[in-house]
Amino acid sequence: MSAGDKELYSLLVPLVDERLLIPRASVAEVIRYESPKDQTEGKGWLLGTIMWNSRDLPVIAFEGTMGRDLPIPIGRTRIVILYSTTGKIREGFFGILTQGFPQLVRVNEEVLKLDSTDGWANNAPVLCRVKMINEYPLIPNFEMLEHIIAQRVSP
Repeated sequence: MSAGDKELYSLLVPLVDERLLIPRASVAEVIRYESPKDQTEGKGWLLGTIMWNSRDLPVIAFEGTMGRDLPIPIGRTRIVILYSTTGKIREGFFGILTQGFPQLVRVNEEVLKLDSTDGWANNAPVLCRVKMINEYPLIPNFEMLEHIIAQRVSP
């Protein structure tokens, strides 16, 4: 196998104090921020829904799923639309609030190392933290994330 066969195109998704590292193939689109509708008090990290391609998609603040304060939308805030891979989310997609434009990166075993530090709640949808050159992004647990979203948006 060549080095190119072992590389994965990924996105570094900026949060308030962290970054997520997600495979590029899991991202359908990055859109400008629009205020989610159906916002109700007490839902916490589930911000509401937005209309995207004739679908009502749930939008979350990943920081809230980690037990942290919810971010305040700013001028650079975007929504990353992700494919649902488990089939638990009825519309097949969901959105994550991001505090800037995701950065495209190529990762391979030479630049990606497991980092043992944590800093998130025990029930947070995080698999691990990795060291990637000078970054320490989190790898989200999409299966768990989709499960907790589906629990909150079920009728």
